[in-house]
Amino acid sequence: MKRFFQPIEKDGSFKKPTLSSVSSSEKDCVQTTETISESAAAAENKNEPTKFLTWNANSFLLRIKNNWTEFTKFIETLDPDVIAIQEVRMPAAGSKGAPKNPRELKDDTSSSREEKLVVTRALSSPPFKNYNVWWSLSDSKYAGTALFIKKCFQPKKVSFSLDATGSKHEPDGRVILAEFETFRILNTYVPNNGWKEEESSFQRRRKWDKRMLEFVLATSDKPLIWCGDLNVSHEDIDVSHPEFFSAAKLNGYIPPNKEDCGQPGFTLSERRRFGAILKDGKLVDAYRFLHKDKDMECGFSWSGNPVGKYRGKRMRIDYFVVSEKLKDRIVSCEMHGRGIELDGFYGSDHCPVSLELSEKDADTKQG
Repeated sequence: MKRFFQPIEKDGSFKKPTLSSVSSSEKDCVQTTETISESAAAAENKNEPTKFLTWNANSFLLRIKNNWTEFTKFIETLDPDVIAIQEVRMPAAGSKGAPKNPRELKDDTSSSREEKLVVTRALSSPPFKNYNVWWSLSDSKYAGTALFIKKCFQPKKVSFSLDATGSKHEPDGRVILAEFETFRILNTYVPNNGWKEEESSFQRRRKWDKRMLEFVLATSDKPLIWCGDLNVSHEDIDVSHPEFFSAAKLNGYIPPNKEDCGQPGFTLSERRRFGAILKDGKLVDAYRFLHKDKDMECGFSWSGNPVGKYRGKRMRIDYFVVSEKLKDRIVSCEMHGRGIELDGFYGSDHCPVSLELSEKDADTKQG
Protein backbone atom coordinates (compact mmCIF):
# COMPACT_ATOMS: atom_id res chain seq x y z
CA MET A 1 0.00 0.00 0.00
CA LYS A 2 1.40 3.39 -0.92
CA ARG A 3 1.74 5.51 2.18
CA PHE A 4 0.61 9.10 1.95
CA PHE A 5 0.43 9.98 5.63
CA GLN A 6 3.74 9.11 7.24
CA PRO A 7 7.36 9.44 6.09
CA ILE A 8 9.60 6.40 6.37
CA GLU A 9 12.60 6.66 8.64
CA LYS A 10 16.02 6.63 7.02
CA ASP A 11 17.78 3.27 7.12
CA GLY A 12 20.91 4.79 8.63
CA SER A 13 19.11 5.82 11.81
CA PHE A 14 18.84 2.24 13.02
CA LYS A 15 21.35 -0.04 14.65
CA LYS A 16 22.16 -3.16 12.67
CA PRO A 17 21.90 -6.54 14.42
CA THR A 18 25.22 -7.98 15.50
CA LEU A 19 26.27 -11.58 15.19
CA SER A 20 25.92 -11.94 18.95
CA SER A 21 22.35 -10.62 18.90
CA VAL A 22 21.45 -13.13 16.20
CA SER A 23 22.90 -15.93 18.31
CA SER A 24 20.84 -14.93 21.36
CA SER A 25 17.77 -14.82 19.17
CA GLU A 26 18.46 -18.37 18.09
CA LYS A 27 18.62 -19.47 21.72
CA ASP A 28 15.36 -17.73 22.54
CA CYS A 29 13.62 -19.49 19.67
CA VAL A 30 14.70 -22.97 20.88
CA GLN A 31 15.38 -24.05 17.30
CA THR A 32 17.68 -26.98 18.01
CA THR A 33 19.22 -29.29 15.44
CA GLU A 34 16.65 -31.92 16.37
CA THR A 35 13.64 -29.64 15.83
CA ILE A 36 15.06 -28.40 12.53
CA SER A 37 15.53 -32.00 11.41
CA GLU A 38 12.00 -32.91 12.46
CA SER A 39 10.60 -29.96 10.53
CA ALA A 40 12.66 -30.83 7.48
CA ALA A 41 11.61 -34.47 7.67
CA ALA A 42 7.95 -33.49 7.83
CA ALA A 43 8.37 -31.24 4.80
CA GLU A 44 10.16 -33.95 2.85
CA ASN A 45 7.16 -36.21 3.31
CA LYS A 46 5.13 -33.72 1.26
CA ASN A 47 5.47 -33.64 -2.50
CA GLU A 48 4.91 -29.90 -2.78
CA PRO A 49 4.44 -26.87 -0.51
CA THR A 50 1.13 -26.59 1.32
CA LYS A 51 1.78 -23.75 3.81
CA PHE A 52 2.26 -20.23 2.49
CA LEU A 53 2.84 -16.78 3.95
CA THR A 54 2.70 -13.35 2.31
CA TRP A 55 3.81 -10.05 3.83
CA ASN A 56 4.42 -6.50 2.67
CA ALA A 57 7.41 -5.78 4.90
CA ASN A 58 7.60 -2.03 4.16
CA SER A 59 11.41 -2.26 3.87
CA PHE A 60 12.88 -5.70 4.51
CA LEU A 61 16.09 -4.14 5.84
CA LEU A 62 14.24 -2.10 8.47
CA ARG A 63 12.34 -5.16 9.59
CA ILE A 64 15.62 -7.04 10.04
CA LYS A 65 17.09 -4.15 12.02
CA ASN A 66 14.07 -3.46 14.20
CA ASN A 67 11.70 -6.43 14.33
CA TRP A 68 13.67 -9.52 13.45
CA THR A 69 13.54 -11.39 16.77
CA GLU A 70 9.75 -11.37 17.00
CA PHE A 71 9.30 -12.02 13.27
CA THR A 72 11.73 -14.95 13.49
CA LYS A 73 9.70 -16.47 16.33
CA PHE A 74 6.55 -16.01 14.27
CA ILE A 75 8.09 -17.85 11.30
CA GLU A 76 9.33 -20.67 13.51
CA THR A 77 5.86 -21.11 14.99
CA LEU A 78 3.99 -20.94 11.68
CA ASP A 79 6.66 -22.90 9.76
CA PRO A 80 5.55 -21.94 6.23
CA ASP A 81 6.90 -23.79 3.21
CA VAL A 82 6.87 -20.60 1.13
CA ILE A 83 7.29 -16.96 2.22
CA ALA A 84 6.40 -14.19 -0.25
CA ILE A 85 7.68 -10.70 0.60
CA GLN A 86 6.73 -7.39 -1.03
CA GLU A 87 8.28 -3.93 -0.68
CA VAL A 88 11.75 -5.29 -0.12
CA ARG A 89 13.03 -1.80 -0.95
CA MET A 90 16.66 -2.75 -1.45
CA PRO A 91 18.39 -1.78 -4.70
CA ALA A 92 19.52 -4.23 -7.37
CA ALA A 93 23.21 -4.93 -7.97
CA GLY A 94 25.04 -2.74 -10.44
CA SER A 95 27.05 0.45 -10.25
CA LYS A 96 25.70 3.87 -11.21
CA GLY A 97 25.03 4.13 -14.93
CA ALA A 98 25.64 0.41 -15.49
CA PRO A 99 23.06 -2.33 -16.21
CA LYS A 100 21.43 -3.65 -13.06
CA ASN A 101 21.00 -7.27 -11.93
CA PRO A 102 17.56 -7.46 -10.28
CA ARG A 103 18.31 -10.90 -8.83
CA GLU A 104 21.18 -9.70 -6.65
CA LEU A 105 21.45 -7.20 -3.79
CA LYS A 106 23.58 -4.14 -4.47
CA ASP A 107 27.05 -4.29 -2.90
CA ASP A 108 29.31 -1.93 -4.86
CA THR A 109 29.41 0.85 -2.24
CA SER A 110 30.36 0.75 1.43
CA SER A 111 26.79 1.44 2.55
CA SER A 112 25.26 -1.18 0.22
CA ARG A 113 27.85 -3.77 1.31
CA GLU A 114 26.95 -3.07 4.94
CA GLU A 115 23.24 -3.44 4.19
CA LYS A 116 23.79 -6.67 2.27
CA LEU A 117 25.83 -8.03 5.19
CA VAL A 118 22.96 -7.30 7.59
CA VAL A 119 20.55 -9.20 5.34
CA THR A 120 22.98 -12.09 4.78
CA ARG A 121 23.54 -12.50 8.51
CA ALA A 122 19.83 -12.55 9.23
CA LEU A 123 19.11 -15.13 6.53
CA SER A 124 22.02 -17.40 7.46
CA SER A 125 20.45 -18.38 10.79
CA PRO A 126 17.44 -20.61 11.52
CA PRO A 127 14.78 -20.73 10.34
CA PHE A 128 15.67 -18.73 7.23
CA LYS A 129 18.77 -20.73 6.36
CA ASN A 130 16.41 -23.60 5.55
CA TYR A 131 15.02 -21.65 2.58
CA ASN A 132 16.29 -20.76 -0.87
CA VAL A 133 15.55 -17.14 -1.75
CA TRP A 134 14.85 -15.45 -5.07
CA TRP A 135 15.01 -11.65 -5.36
CA SER A 136 13.40 -9.33 -7.88
CA LEU A 137 14.62 -5.83 -7.15
CA SER A 138 14.20 -2.29 -8.40
CA ASP A 139 17.11 -0.07 -9.43
CA SER A 140 16.54 2.03 -6.30
CA LYS A 141 15.18 1.56 -2.78
CA TYR A 142 11.66 1.12 -4.08
CA ALA A 143 9.20 -1.77 -4.41
CA GLY A 144 10.88 -5.15 -5.01
CA THR A 145 9.81 -8.68 -4.05
CA ALA A 146 11.41 -11.80 -2.59
CA LEU A 147 10.34 -15.43 -2.52
CA PHE A 148 11.59 -17.93 0.08
CA ILE A 149 11.01 -21.62 -0.59
CA LYS A 150 12.12 -24.42 1.72
CA LYS A 151 15.13 -26.17 0.27
CA CYS A 152 13.36 -29.52 0.26
CA PHE A 153 10.94 -28.14 -2.36
CA GLN A 154 12.54 -27.45 -5.71
CA PRO A 155 10.42 -25.45 -8.18
CA LYS A 156 10.60 -26.55 -11.79
CA LYS A 157 11.01 -22.95 -12.92
CA VAL A 158 11.20 -19.45 -11.45
CA SER A 159 10.47 -16.40 -13.58
CA PHE A 160 10.05 -12.70 -12.93
CA SER A 161 7.38 -11.28 -15.18
CA LEU A 162 3.73 -11.71 -16.13
CA ASP A 163 5.03 -12.82 -19.52
CA ALA A 164 6.50 -15.85 -17.70
CA THR A 165 9.93 -15.32 -19.23
CA GLY A 166 12.91 -16.48 -17.23
CA SER A 167 15.20 -13.49 -17.76
CA LYS A 168 12.93 -10.47 -18.02
CA HIS A 169 11.97 -8.72 -14.76
CA GLU A 170 8.89 -6.59 -14.31
CA PRO A 171 9.78 -2.93 -13.74
CA ASP A 172 10.37 -2.26 -10.02
CA GLY A 173 10.69 -6.00 -9.32
CA ARG A 174 6.97 -6.54 -8.83
CA VAL A 175 6.68 -10.22 -9.82
CA ILE A 176 8.13 -13.61 -8.90
CA LEU A 177 6.48 -16.71 -10.36
CA ALA A 178 7.46 -20.22 -9.20
CA GLU A 179 6.16 -23.29 -10.98
CA PHE A 180 5.79 -26.66 -9.30
CA GLU A 181 4.55 -29.95 -10.67
CA THR A 182 0.85 -29.34 -10.00
CA PHE A 183 0.52 -25.57 -9.44
CA ARG A 184 2.14 -22.15 -9.83
CA ILE A 185 2.59 -19.55 -7.09
CA LEU A 186 2.70 -15.90 -8.09
CA ASN A 187 4.04 -13.26 -5.69
CA THR A 188 3.13 -9.71 -6.76
CA TYR A 189 3.43 -6.18 -5.45
CA VAL A 190 0.64 -4.60 -7.47
CA PRO A 191 1.09 -0.92 -8.44
CA ASN A 192 -0.91 1.52 -6.35
CA ASN A 193 -3.74 3.16 -8.28
CA GLY A 194 -2.78 6.65 -7.12
CA TRP A 195 -5.12 9.61 -6.98
CA LYS A 196 -4.98 11.19 -10.46
CA GLU A 197 -5.67 10.48 -14.11
CA GLU A 198 -2.04 10.32 -15.19
CA GLU A 199 0.45 7.85 -16.63
CA SER A 200 2.02 6.99 -13.26
CA SER A 201 -1.33 6.40 -11.53
CA PHE A 202 -4.67 5.38 -13.07
CA GLN A 203 -3.23 4.44 -16.47
CA ARG A 204 -0.43 2.36 -14.98
CA ARG A 205 -2.91 0.40 -12.85
CA ARG A 206 -5.33 -0.17 -15.74
CA LYS A 207 -2.50 -1.61 -17.83
CA TRP A 208 -1.44 -3.86 -14.95
CA ASP A 209 -4.96 -5.21 -14.42
CA LYS A 210 -5.33 -5.90 -18.15
CA ARG A 211 -2.05 -7.81 -18.21
CA MET A 212 -2.98 -9.68 -15.05
CA LEU A 213 -6.22 -10.90 -16.62
CA GLU A 214 -4.32 -11.95 -19.73
CA PHE A 215 -1.83 -13.81 -17.54
CA VAL A 216 -4.39 -15.85 -15.59
CA LEU A 217 -6.21 -16.79 -18.79
CA ALA A 218 -2.98 -17.78 -20.54
CA THR A 219 -1.79 -19.97 -17.63
CA SER A 220 -5.04 -21.78 -16.88
CA ASP A 221 -3.40 -25.13 -17.73
CA LYS A 222 -2.26 -25.39 -14.12
CA PRO A 223 -3.84 -24.17 -10.82
CA LEU A 224 -2.58 -20.83 -9.56
CA ILE A 225 -1.89 -19.47 -6.08
CA TRP A 226 -1.66 -15.68 -6.40
CA CYS A 227 -0.52 -13.79 -3.33
CA GLY A 228 0.89 -10.48 -2.22
CA ASP A 229 -0.06 -6.86 -1.75
CA LEU A 230 -2.74 -6.63 -4.45
CA ASN A 231 -3.58 -3.04 -3.51
CA VAL A 232 -7.35 -3.46 -3.80
CA SER A 233 -10.21 -4.03 -1.36
CA HIS A 234 -12.79 -5.91 -3.36
CA GLU A 235 -16.01 -5.33 -1.42
CA ASP A 236 -17.38 -2.98 1.25
CA ILE A 237 -16.75 -5.71 3.81
CA ASP A 238 -13.03 -5.48 3.02
CA VAL A 239 -12.60 -2.01 4.52
CA SER A 240 -13.37 -0.75 7.98
CA HIS A 241 -15.12 2.48 6.88
CA PRO A 242 -16.59 2.18 3.36
CA GLU A 243 -18.07 5.69 3.28
CA PHE A 244 -14.79 7.27 4.39
CA PHE A 245 -12.75 5.47 1.74
CA SER A 246 -15.33 6.07 -1.01
CA ALA A 247 -15.26 9.83 -0.38
CA ALA A 248 -11.49 10.18 0.13
CA LYS A 249 -9.71 12.89 -1.89
CA LEU A 250 -6.17 14.20 -2.19
CA ASN A 251 -5.90 17.98 -2.09
CA GLY A 252 -9.51 18.27 -3.22
CA TYR A 253 -8.83 16.67 -6.62
CA ILE A 254 -11.85 14.97 -8.26
CA PRO A 255 -11.11 12.58 -11.17
CA PRO A 256 -13.08 13.11 -14.40
CA ASN A 257 -14.59 9.62 -14.14
CA LYS A 258 -16.60 9.11 -10.96
CA GLU A 259 -15.60 5.42 -10.89
CA ASP A 260 -12.02 6.56 -10.26
CA CYS A 261 -13.00 8.61 -7.20
CA GLY A 262 -12.03 7.61 -3.70
CA GLN A 263 -9.21 5.94 -1.84
CA PRO A 264 -6.65 4.16 -4.03
CA GLY A 265 -7.50 0.48 -3.68
CA PHE A 266 -11.19 1.18 -3.13
CA THR A 267 -12.33 2.92 -6.30
CA LEU A 268 -15.17 1.30 -8.21
CA SER A 269 -13.02 0.87 -11.31
CA GLU A 270 -10.31 -1.06 -9.48
CA ARG A 271 -12.78 -3.23 -7.62
CA ARG A 272 -14.67 -4.10 -10.81
CA ARG A 273 -11.51 -5.00 -12.69
CA PHE A 274 -10.37 -7.19 -9.78
CA GLY A 275 -13.78 -8.88 -9.76
CA ALA A 276 -13.43 -9.56 -13.49
CA ILE A 277 -10.03 -11.16 -12.96
CA LEU A 278 -11.51 -13.46 -10.30
CA LYS A 279 -14.57 -14.35 -12.38
CA ASP A 280 -12.97 -14.79 -15.79
CA GLY A 281 -9.88 -16.45 -14.34
CA LYS A 282 -11.98 -18.84 -12.22
CA LEU A 283 -10.21 -17.71 -9.07
CA VAL A 284 -11.29 -17.68 -5.42
CA ASP A 285 -10.41 -15.19 -2.68
CA ALA A 286 -9.27 -17.72 -0.06
CA TYR A 287 -9.84 -15.52 2.99
CA ARG A 288 -13.35 -14.51 2.02
CA PHE A 289 -14.13 -18.10 1.01
CA LEU A 290 -13.66 -19.07 4.66
CA HIS A 291 -14.65 -15.84 6.43
CA LYS A 292 -18.03 -14.58 5.28
CA ASP A 293 -18.52 -11.82 7.86
CA LYS A 294 -16.68 -8.61 8.61
CA ASP A 295 -14.21 -8.88 11.50
CA MET A 296 -13.30 -5.43 12.81
CA GLU A 297 -10.47 -6.81 14.92
CA CYS A 298 -8.67 -9.28 12.63
CA GLY A 299 -10.25 -8.77 9.23
CA PHE A 300 -7.87 -6.25 7.66
CA SER A 301 -4.26 -6.48 6.50
CA TRP A 302 -3.38 -2.77 6.23
CA SER A 303 -3.88 -0.21 8.97
CA GLY A 304 -3.52 3.55 8.83
CA ASN A 305 -1.33 5.71 11.00
CA PRO A 306 -2.55 5.54 14.63
CA VAL A 307 -2.32 9.36 14.64
CA GLY A 308 -4.53 11.53 12.42
CA LYS A 309 -7.60 11.00 10.26
CA TYR A 310 -6.51 7.50 9.21
CA ARG A 311 -6.47 6.23 12.79
CA GLY A 312 -8.60 3.10 12.94
CA LYS A 313 -9.13 3.11 9.16
CA ARG A 314 -8.14 -0.25 7.74
CA MET A 315 -8.26 -2.19 4.50
CA ARG A 316 -7.79 -5.78 3.36
CA ILE A 317 -5.42 -5.47 0.42
CA ASP A 318 -3.12 -8.48 0.97
CA TYR A 319 -4.48 -11.73 -0.43
CA PHE A 320 -4.23 -15.34 -1.31
CA VAL A 321 -6.24 -15.92 -4.47
CA VAL A 322 -6.40 -19.52 -5.69
CA SER A 323 -7.82 -21.35 -8.67
CA GLU A 324 -11.29 -22.79 -8.14
CA LYS A 325 -9.74 -26.25 -8.55
CA LEU A 326 -7.92 -25.65 -5.25
CA LYS A 327 -10.77 -24.22 -3.17
CA ASP A 328 -11.76 -27.54 -1.59
CA ARG A 329 -8.19 -27.92 -0.35
CA ILE A 330 -8.23 -24.63 1.60
CA VAL A 331 -7.67 -25.52 5.26
CA SER A 332 -7.07 -22.00 6.59
CA CYS A 333 -6.39 -18.46 5.47
CA GLU A 334 -5.68 -16.00 8.27
CA MET A 335 -4.43 -12.49 8.86
CA HIS A 336 -1.92 -12.30 11.70
CA GLY A 337 -2.39 -8.72 12.83
CA ARG A 338 -5.12 -7.16 14.93
CA GLY A 339 -6.37 -3.84 16.20
CA ILE A 340 -5.66 -0.25 15.31
CA GLU A 341 -2.38 -0.35 17.26
CA LEU A 342 -0.98 -2.79 14.68
CA ASP A 343 -0.31 -5.74 16.97
CA GLY A 344 1.31 -8.49 14.92
CA PHE A 345 2.36 -6.17 12.08
CA TYR A 346 6.07 -6.51 13.05
CA GLY A 347 6.82 -2.87 12.29
CA SER A 348 5.16 -2.74 8.87
CA ASP A 349 1.85 -1.08 8.03
CA HIS A 350 0.77 -4.50 6.68
CA CYS A 351 0.38 -7.72 8.64
CA PRO A 352 1.35 -11.20 7.40
CA VAL A 353 -1.34 -13.38 5.80
CA SER A 354 -1.12 -17.18 5.72
CA LEU A 355 -2.70 -19.92 3.64
CA GLU A 356 -2.71 -23.63 4.27
CA LEU A 357 -3.88 -26.24 1.79
CA SER A 358 -4.54 -29.89 2.47
CA GLU A 359 -2.14 -32.25 0.79
CA LYS A 360 -3.09 -33.39 -2.67
CA ASP A 361 -4.62 -36.84 -2.59
CA ALA A 362 -3.08 -39.34 -4.95
CA ASP A 363 -6.56 -40.14 -6.24
CA THR A 364 -7.29 -36.54 -7.25
CA LYS A 365 -4.43 -35.89 -9.64
CA GLN A 366 -4.92 -33.32 -12.36
CA GLY A 367 -6.52 -34.64 -15.48
